[in-house]
Amino acid sequence: MEPQLDRRRLLGMLALGLAGMLASYSATRDTTARAAAPAAAPIRPRVSPLPPVLPPRPGPSQVVHQGPIAGRRIALTVDDGTSAEVVAGYVAFAQRVGVHLTFSPNGAYNRQWAPHAGVLRPLVAAGQVQIINHTFTHRDLRALAPAGIRDELERNDEWVIDTFGTTTRPYYRPPYGRHSPAIDDVAAGLGYTRTVLWNGSFSDSEVITPEFLLSQAQKYLRPGVINLGHANHPAVLGVFDQIMDLIHSRDLAPVTLDEMFATSRATGAG
Repeated sequence: MEPQLDRRRLLGMLALGLAGMLASYSATRDTTARAAAPAAAPIRPRVSPLPPVLPPRPGPSQVVHQGPIAGRRIALTVDDGTSAEVVAGYVAFAQRVGVHLTFSPNGAYNRQWAPHAGVLRPLVAAGQVQIINHTFTHRDLRALAPAGIRDELERNDEWVIDTFGTTTRPYYRPPYGRHSPAIDDVAAGLGYTRTVLWNGSFSDSEVITPEFLLSQAQKYLRPGVINLGHANHPAVLGVFDQIMDLIHSRDLAPVTLDEMFATSRATGAG
């Protein structure tokens, strides 16, 4: 009987060893699988899609150069875009602090603007950023025939739609602020029923110092102001936070032109 007992004991020990090995292999396999599995993608906020671009809605022309004082709103508008560095700075400014801006770029500066389309499209969809028409090549419209005026505006709007997914209607800003009733009528026939000028400026169409730019901000940033800035020269790059401090200290609310005048980015209607 003793050899049979030893044999049974040996078989039991072998069975226990095999079970332990299988358990160890299973645990190792699970750990390896978990390590090899890709990490879960971060949850990103949903952004409303851009509305479809509807046909133009011609109408009578209206020149606007200031907004209502009630509500302490201001419109920060940014023209041109000759400097890639300054365009990038303004885009980062909008993305970082959530300030509402209205850009009026020229398609001739596509190289400076197009790299930021991926950032700007969601901001446009959210209503934080608006893009208006400033013509494709920034020519003085007074020197052009009606066909040339239409080409400048239509070409720029097509570029904005292709790049940023939104129409520039119903706003256009004539280069240099130079326009006439005849020019405005041509624009209004294309759906640009609002000719946008300004009543405040950073005065940065030429090279200036940051200190001078801030002095202009101190002078002009008041309720109802449509402020003109440019994405052309670097003076503004180091003073974005000071500009926001000034806006907050005066309890001002930066808004887009659509927000200031209750117009519609979705329909391009004014």
